[in-house]
Amino acid sequence: MAKSSAVAAKGGNRMMRELPLYLLVLPAVVIVGIYSYGAMVGIVIAFQKFIPTKGLFGSEWIGFGNFKTLLALPNFGGVIRNTILISVFKIIGGIIVPVSFALLLNEIGNKFFKRILQTMVYLPNFMSWVILSGIFIDILSPSNGIVGKFISFLGFKAPFFIGDPKWFPAAMIFTDIWKGFGFGSVIYLAALTSIDPTLYESAVMDGANRLKQTIHITLPGITSTIILMSVLSMANILNGGFEQIFNMYSPSVYPTGDILDTLVYRLGIQQTKYAVSTAAGLIKSGVSLVFILASYKMADIFAGYRIF
Repeated sequence: MAKSSAVAAKGGNRMMRELPLYLLVLPAVVIVGIYSYGAMVGIVIAFQKFIPTKGLFGSEWIGFGNFKTLLALPNFGGVIRNTILISVFKIIGGIIVPVSFALLLNEIGNKFFKRILQTMVYLPNFMSWVILSGIFIDILSPSNGIVGKFISFLGFKAPFFIGDPKWFPAAMIFTDIWKGFGFGSVIYLAALTSIDPTLYESAVMDGANRLKQTIHITLPGITSTIILMSVLSMANILNGGFEQIFNMYSPSVYPTGDILDTLVYRLGIQQTKYAVSTAAGLIKSGVSLVFILASYKMADIFAGYRIF
């Protein structure tokens, strides 16, 4: 009895000691609760013939009618295809390019030049797509952009990367990788520091050059990190990048550039089809949840990563 009382007293003292920390995090918890969990009440709109004047509980209940309407849209299949295609290539490029850059950066011996280069490639990650989209639209212009002028100088016809449905997905993938590869390489640079330096010393004594050291020591040393990041990226399979595409696309590239998020925006904001857009968002959330659970399970199997 005395022992349990001592444990309880110890727990109470710890609670009082950490109370300022709990109070510090309380506003963030309240905001998440209101905007992330409280807003989930609106899911019922997906099953209603929603009329704003009648509200959530006064609108007519129609079951899965909105989902049938959504699936019957002539462009819905194309939107899903575009979303998956763009997302998959972004994920693949978002793994290969940062890993390659981290390996190259790791070979630079001049610390001053290395820090300058790191700063330069990290900077775009902190810039909004609102800014970058205007920059890329100018750069990729077939008539006035530097890329278009260079292609014309080589004797070829410059394509309209942002306005041509054939080139638009590639432009989105390339620009997204360019924006994020510098920041993404931070994880792999951190993983490189965990490799035992004596392995390289032994390899040098055995006559291994830098390429062989990279193949037989560096890459195996960060393989678990690469697998982990690849598996966790599965959760973003339906996130084609709304902010990027919304600021750069136009009706002319809808056949190959329209993704699920932009479709939801047009249905809900522009066409005021709130119920159908909510149904689309609910489908995306459900599929994303499945991928998240699967990705964490695979991360545990292949990389030994567990949340708790």
